Amino acid sequence: MADAGSKAARGQRKTNLPRVQVLFGAVFPLGPGKAALIEAVGRTGSISGAAREMGMSYARAWKLINATNSCFREPLVATSTGGQGGGGAFVTDNGVEVLRRYREIENKAVAAVRTEVEDLSGFLNEEIND
Repeated sequence: MADAGSKAARGQRKTNLPRVQVLFGAVFPLGPGKAALIEAVGRTGSISGAAREMGMSYARAWKLINATNSCFREPLVATSTGGQGGGGAFVTDNGVEVLRRYREIENKAVAAVRTEVEDLSGFLNEEIND
């Protein structure tokens, strides 16, 4: 399991393959960082827990989730207020489906250019290639 400071914990895959960011008009509703943050909310059950796991501030995580939610008809992440067990956050059914489709797009895009990217990575400095 990746520690909170590692690239994998922050949603940055340790690979030479490209990362996919979806652009609609002038808006990037979803990319690898936002997808990883939403997945972290699903694992931790809270925005603060997801922020810690991703190595970012709660304010930054909250801002990214709000921005992402505003791009979709229905929210991807919802919050619940406190009570005896305290508040929390969860990935909605819509969020689960959007993430599934995003990962499908990502996998297809990466597979389509895998050979070319591997060839191109041969030109990179070794420090970048880790």
